[in-house]
Amino acid sequence: MASGAEPGAGGAPPAPAPAAAPKLGRRARRRLALERRFRKEIGAVPGITVEELAKLPSSPEGVRITCIDYSAAQVQAREVKDLPAFLGEHRPSWTTVRWINIDGLGDMRVIEALAKKYQLHPLAVEDLIHRPQRPKVDAYGGGEGELQARLFVIARMLRSQEGGLLDEQVSIFLGHSTVITFQEYDDGDVWDAIRGRIRTAGSRLRQNEASFLVYALLDAIVDHCFPVLEAYGDRLEELEASILASPDPEQFAQIHRLKREMLLVRRAVWPMRELVGAMQRETHECLSDTTKVYLRDVYDHSVQIIDILETYREVAIGLTETYMTVLSNRLNEVMKVLTMISVIFIPVTFLSSVFGMNFTHFAWDLPHAIEWFFVICLCVTGGMLYWFKRRGWI
Repeated sequence: MASGAEPGAGGAPPAPAPAAAPKLGRRARRRLALERRFRKEIGAVPGITVEELAKLPSSPEGVRITCIDYSAAQVQAREVKDLPAFLGEHRPSWTTVRWINIDGLGDMRVIEALAKKYQLHPLAVEDLIHRPQRPKVDAYGGGEGELQARLFVIARMLRSQEGGLLDEQVSIFLGHSTVITFQEYDDGDVWDAIRGRIRTAGSRLRQNEASFLVYALLDAIVDHCFPVLEAYGDRLEELEASILASPDPEQFAQIHRLKREMLLVRRAVWPMRELVGAMQRETHECLSDTTKVYLRDVYDHSVQIIDILETYREVAIGLTETYMTVLSNRLNEVMKVLTMISVIFIPVTFLSSVFGMNFTHFAWDLPHAIEWFFVICLCVTGGMLYWFKRRGWI
């Protein structure tokens, strides 16, 4: 009861304090807050328009915006500090592809400005904000419609970090000459190699159009799953060796953590295969035939990752059985030793109990009687050990 508070009527005891809620990590708390903030009512109109974006509150997390303009001849990269001024100016005349990358989704004003400038479809904006979404590809606009032609792609970016696996949603808008990428978090990505290829003169990225950049981004996301799986393979081998050497309850908990993380990888990679397959069949005007040819390689890599992942999941399941088998064998060994000790001492206990009875005709007063008693006990024990050895029990 707080200081100075009045007691309840009739002296009733205060209600018990509620149980403390489990603590969530910083990312989990931020995602939960965003989901609650942007959750739509049941039966609401689908999609989020620019006008509705202006009414949504922003979170205090910062947003980092970078822009890379490039062509076969030159490249220009910069960080955007003043977004309205950036959107109000024209891109350089030599630009073939403009890539705008946004790290962080907390500032609704940034999403509103980009959605208005590049005519992003309300349904795509809704999927961008309401996370997590399943990897997919949707085509919007084009033809005689009011909106410009855009291909909207949602992917899952997996990265290893201390304490577990980071699963991040990446939203990509593809236009004729513009690629806009939205990343859920603002602490890096797996695209540094792509930026390096853009800066390299004569690279294939510099020679192709915007959809080829989207292919390269998806390829980097899928290929980054290989080192993640390699780390899982190393951890599984270490766990197997330690379990066979000395099983411990902490190892069993590690196996379950690995199985949960690999289930997360599976939920991210399986739809990625469907996404790449759908893009290969897509006839959208922003997607070139050259890009479709290169997407076959991404599809093959995703299938290979799924095969490796299924193998590791079976290994993890087998480790659980191995752990239980090793524990059972250790218990059997302990019971075997205890049983043998008990069996060995049964005749010794019998002899000591018989000769310890209060009868005069056993004549303990004979010379060396106690010595002969111990000799008989040792002979009986040695004979039983020899018999166990001959039977292969020890």
